[in-house]
Amino acid sequence: MTKWLNGLQPFGALLMRLVLGLSMAVHGYERVVPHGALNHYVHYVVTLGVPYWLGYVSAFTQFVGGILLVVGLLTRLAAGLVAVNMLAAFALVGIHQGFGIYNYILALAALAIMLLFYGPGSLALDRNIGFN
Repeated sequence: MTKWLNGLQPFGALLMRLVLGLSMAVHGYERVVPHGALNHYVHYVVTLGVPYWLGYVSAFTQFVGGILLVVGLLTRLAAGLVAVNMLAAFALVGIHQGFGIYNYILALAALAIMLLFYGPGSLALDRNIGFN
């Protein structure tokens, strides 16, 4: 049974990448693409006591990092950046919002940390181009 489950690990990594990547890409898209959304998000980040430029970093980490995770390119870098982003979101926002939001933020952070440690899995562009 264990051997059979070990054979499914590439699909587990793919599933983790897709869930985390899609979630990040959608949230990042909402912060980057619509007219005025990026400025609104940066202003919100400033109200949290964070320098404005980190609002840009956060938004683009979510959007571009999410896309990279979905395709499995630069997976460990993207996962590391997303993990830092989610842990900062937890510390600045989630901890004050209640269980409904902070458990979601922590789950995303845990997925990112797992991908950082485990890697992209064999069903990723990273593996196909020799970048691990």
